[in-house]
Amino acid sequence: MSEHEKDIDTETGVETTGHEWDGIKELNNPLPRWWLWSFYLCIVWGIWYVIAYPAWPMIKGATEGYLGYSTRANVAADITAFNDKNADLRAALAEVDLAELEANEDLNRFAIAGGAAVFRTNCSQCHGSGAAGAKGYPNLLDDDWLWGGTLEEIAYTINHGIRNETDLDARWSQMPAYGEILESDEIDNVVQHVISLSSTEFDAAKAEQGAVIFDEQCSACHGVEGKGERDLGAPNLADAIWLYGGDIETLTDSVKYARFGVMPAWGPRLSVSDVNAVAAYVHQLGGGE
Repeated sequence: MSEHEKDIDTETGVETTGHEWDGIKELNNPLPRWWLWSFYLCIVWGIWYVIAYPAWPMIKGATEGYLGYSTRANVAADITAFNDKNADLRAALAEVDLAELEANEDLNRFAIAGGAAVFRTNCSQCHGSGAAGAKGYPNLLDDDWLWGGTLEEIAYTINHGIRNETDLDARWSQMPAYGEILESDEIDNVVQHVISLSSTEFDAAKAEQGAVIFDEQCSACHGVEGKGERDLGAPNLADAIWLYGGDIETLTDSVKYARFGVMPAWGPRLSVSDVNAVAAYVHQLGGGE
């Protein structure tokens, strides 16, 4: 068959495309008219869409489109509208005495709902979406508070942060790196003593010697019984709740090199009502005092 001669299927009388596989030939049936026109209309609609709406990425943004449509503008308008509706509640939340917040049922409910959104946006990256924390980041669901768990104390911590260099009122504590002060065997003994405060699995002989060193070096901040001191930011070592871990290796590193966790000051970034709201949210998670 010459290249210009048509191949007609004998069964249907329809021209084939010339494609054949295992004796099966492909018929060159025309596309349905409705489908073809729908395809053409989609092409026309697509061309109109990229002209009318933001579409093509440019160096500093995208083409704006002649309709001037913007999802960002719509979201901003919605946020403004909701803020206007809640303006009175936000103003009340900014001025409320936190000690009396729970007594105001409507305002407290508004604060918790708003605080949940603030928390997910700004705090969940470190403390987790459920606020259960992670290694080096405190669990906010329990009742173990390094700096205090009342609404006022939580709000203060959020406002000023911890050990940052941007807020002069930040919470601040500094544990010495005892690797430069104590010998390795003395650190081992102290670690065994610390473990003995909350566990039954420890080396009694080492713990006994470590108790003496602990009394000399650590009790000024952590207390004689190791129960900590909130005014100094010294954690309770006797409750088996560990921020960095309670195994021998981790405790040894903590004693030898010390820890220095930093939390940013959110006061300059959040409004007073947002700070109070997220404090209310954290307080009611289960560990608020």
